[in-house]
Amino acid sequence: MKIEVNKISKVYPSGKQALQDINIQMESPNLIGILGPNGAGKTTLMKLLIAGLTPTKGEILLNRKKLLSQEKEMKSQLGYLPQNFGLFDELTVWQFVDYMAALKGIQDKQAIETVLTQVNLWEQRKTRIRRLSGGMRQRVGIAQALLGNPQLIILDEPTVGLDPEERVKFRNLFSEIAQDKIVLLSTHIVEDVQSICNRVLVLNNGRVLFDGEPADLIAQTTGHVGVFTSQIGDPVPEGCQVVSKVNTAKGIQIRIFANELPDFAETAEPTLEDAYLYCIEKGAEAL
Repeated sequence: MKIEVNKISKVYPSGKQALQDINIQMESPNLIGILGPNGAGKTTLMKLLIAGLTPTKGEILLNRKKLLSQEKEMKSQLGYLPQNFGLFDELTVWQFVDYMAALKGIQDKQAIETVLTQVNLWEQRKTRIRRLSGGMRQRVGIAQALLGNPQLIILDEPTVGLDPEERVKFRNLFSEIAQDKIVLLSTHIVEDVQSICNRVLVLNNGRVLFDGEPADLIAQTTGHVGVFTSQIGDPVPEGCQVVSKVNTAKGIQIRIFANELPDFAETAEPTLEDAYLYCIEKGAEAL
């Protein structure tokens, strides 16, 4: 599968410009993390990719043909988990996934068994959804997205609210299903992207600030991240942005990024979170 997003812009009737001249190319296999603050345009981009919205300008191609001219074909290859995915609490896990399969035109009951096994919910297939934990409810959402072995899977904030153990399980699952597919993972949790994604998109104010390998984004931040120990009430040096503060026996260890680090700061190896925050800050300065 190949998807081409060519000079896409989206302006809502309110006048808000959600996306501005976006260009992205995706081919399978690919596990792509989409990072950006609230209002960056992430959800708008995903809705355009599933033909839930039409662009104001530009076009999206699926295998070199216009997406909107083959919407039915695209949706047969799509698995989608929106951030606020509604479940019918009185249905069992099997009944709900069976219902979603019917909506997708999938009649083979083996397909339901396959996805429930894939997300480790086979033993809970007869359990009513209202009795499931938050992590298991998310697994139900993932299961319906995997129905029919789609070639494009879009997951919007799938690990929000989950405990660390559940998040690790989900990350492993996403890695497994991305072996021969395009998987888009939109999240605020940078650690999820750093752990499993081979590509990262950084969006802000409707623009793509970075598109490439996580290691390349981190490399751009080398020399701009530092740490120093401070005391309560000490001001942060001008031109520096704080990433974190940690109480230690010697005082407060402050992690910062800046175009030019102060002399007293010790240069630190940047993480993807450092690189993402630095990218957002540099993008804001360029506007």
